[in-house]
Amino acid sequence: MNDAKPETLAPVGHRMMQRRAAGAVLIAGGLIFFLAEFIAAAAWTNPPYSYTYDYISNLGVHGPSEGFGQFMYSPLAWVMNTGFFLFGITLFIGAAILKGLQGRRRWAVLIPAFLLAVGGVLLGFFPGSGEAPDSGAVDFHSLGALAGIVGGNVLVIILGRLHRYIGITQKTGKAMVVLGVIGLISLVGFLSVAGSGANLIGLVERWAVYPVLIGPICAGVSIWNRRTRTR
Repeated sequence: MNDAKPETLAPVGHRMMQRRAAGAVLIAGGLIFFLAEFIAAAAWTNPPYSYTYDYISNLGVHGPSEGFGQFMYSPLAWVMNTGFFLFGITLFIGAAILKGLQGRRRWAVLIPAFLLAVGGVLLGFFPGSGEAPDSGAVDFHSLGALAGIVGGNVLVIILGRLHRYIGITQKTGKAMVVLGVIGLISLVGFLSVAGSGANLIGLVERWAVYPVLIGPICAGVSIWNRRTRTR
């Protein structure tokens, strides 16, 4: 027979709902990007968009134009740019409402999450044209891409390391750390071949970007499925 008093069970249930809300938002952030990318790529038919060759940023350029040696013509560029914006903001919100983090641990999560959000906003409002900026001008799109990839992968690593505080299983936490490390290493590889015209440049870029999407989805699913035992 369960002796727990209603006033004792209520806060536990409330915390459970808060955890699940954070998990749902993290899942949504990753899915928003994937969905926007899929829709924009499906609309690009002449010639067909290539996930292995074309840059992700090309999906946000209506064109037709050329940049970094690639043809860019995305009929639904607004969908991708909206996806960039929403995914960054959504993942920041998901990280901000996570329960179980205080002090330095909370700031360790919020700082890279904020960097990711800024990156998403810059990507959404400054589509990449591939053209060299004017002398003295700031390339906001490139800054946004760098901020989003670095901030996102660092966020995935930190969330994985703090798994026991936020309700993520140890197995998922370890997988997230591996994902984030892969993303950062792939970023170095991507920067070394960017603009070279390599056939698999789009694939290398996705190895750097997709951990930022898969990691939060894994974290969200783990948090959502977590069961709290009450006495």
